Amino acid sequence: MTYCRQSTFKPETLVPTLPRIAAFADDLTALRRDFHRHPEIGFAEHRTSARVAELLESWGITVTRGLGGTGVVGVLEGNRPGRSIGLRADMDALPMEEMTNLPYASQTPGVFHGCGHDGHTTILLGAARYLAETRDFAGRAVFIFQPAEEGLGGARAMIRDGLFERFPCDELYGLHNAPGQRPGTIGVKPGAAMAGADFFDITIAGRGSHGANPQDSTDPIVIGAGLIKELQGIVARNVAPTRPAVLSVTKFNAGSAYNVIPDSAGLSGTVRYFDDATGRLIAERMTQICAGFATAHACEIGLKIWNVFDVLMNDPVRTSDMLACAAGVVGAENTFEKTDLQMGSEDMADMLRLVPGAYCTLGHGGTVPLHNPGFIFDDAILPVGASLFARLVETRGAAQ
Repeated sequence: MTYCRQSTFKPETLVPTLPRIAAFADDLTALRRDFHRHPEIGFAEHRTSARVAELLESWGITVTRGLGGTGVVGVLEGNRPGRSIGLRADMDALPMEEMTNLPYASQTPGVFHGCGHDGHTTILLGAARYLAETRDFAGRAVFIFQPAEEGLGGARAMIRDGLFERFPCDELYGLHNAPGQRPGTIGVKPGAAMAGADFFDITIAGRGSHGANPQDSTDPIVIGAGLIKELQGIVARNVAPTRPAVLSVTKFNAGSAYNVIPDSAGLSGTVRYFDDATGRLIAERMTQICAGFATAHACEIGLKIWNVFDVLMNDPVRTSDMLACAAGVVGAENTFEKTDLQMGSEDMADMLRLVPGAYCTLGHGGTVPLHNPGFIFDDAILPVGASLFARLVETRGAAQ
């Protein structure tokens, strides 16, 4: 099965980009499609990170490899004193099949850049190339190429390896492509913007029996079904309606035969929230409910819940600064302050807890959503994103 290709747009007919970056837009497209053809999952981005490092070095940028496993950091000094501005992109792909029928489709079965990280990496490389060629900025640019964003903790791995001790940043910026957002527009939400996320596993140890004699069992499937219902009530009856939160059970594994009630069952899922207190409340209620079900049904229930993403908090001042830089690239009419909370998560949140900054969305052509097997990244936004990153360094590095 194949999906219809998304429409593309030409940025010169919609929004401006820096002329020097526009001149090598075809190089960016070729580079992005090479990354797309050779996707790698989190902490296995060996080819990608090697290519990134080689390009940075070829442009005279000082490179450090292996931070957080497969992460790469490039440092470029400007031509006059100023502040240190960090720019971050993620490099990993998703463990899913691609169904686009593109000529440059993934050559690795079961691995696909279905979220656009190949585009993010290319955008940051485009900004790095431009800044290395011009060298007309104050301070220092720190290019952070992060592994393993897709729920594997790549940001935390880089932080544990001393990312900001070794490469201090005064401000930090990132972006994500946004199909469905008007092409070429840039939006940023101040404050809490993307949800924190926990993952959980629940194990139910019951007693199996013949399916014809359920009275001899402690049926983990029935217990699990009841547990799911109670878990769904946590947000509805414990969390204030003014505090958005989601609890989703996404796996229910049990049984192997039509006539056997199994010994055990397993549930898994995710919790999303926008403040840490809400996350703790949900975890506490899950613990209490699991313990209560274990007592009520005379079985053993184990709960493992762990934090995967922090709440992404955009610094209000840095949000305004990012929008001002964006207006200088795409025009003020193509920038906006976002108001909607996003239940999706992003592990740049961990970095933004340590360095003030902002994370924006960049709209592009097409409506096929992220993480869909038919998703197609619109290459026309590559020079737009690279121009935004470059302007952030040129503008914010000289800020007082």
